[in-house]
Amino acid sequence: MKKQEELLELSDKDLKERLDAEVMELTQLRINHTITPLDNSGSIREKRRNIARIHTELRARELKKQQ
Repeated sequence: MKKQEELLELSDKDLKERLDAEVMELTQLRINHTITPLDNSGSIREKRRNIARIHTELRARELKKQQ
């Protein structure tokens, strides 16, 4: 899984920055999709999944620090 491996290599600060960027992109995609339907509406699903992956990695790191 290439995407998960990329996330493992990033620092916490970089992950949070990427999370903010992904959320902004998702918001923009939703707005654009509302105005004019997207050619590939699957990109919205992909953004949501990327956001979930980042949240999962951040939470795993948080739990690891607690132990």
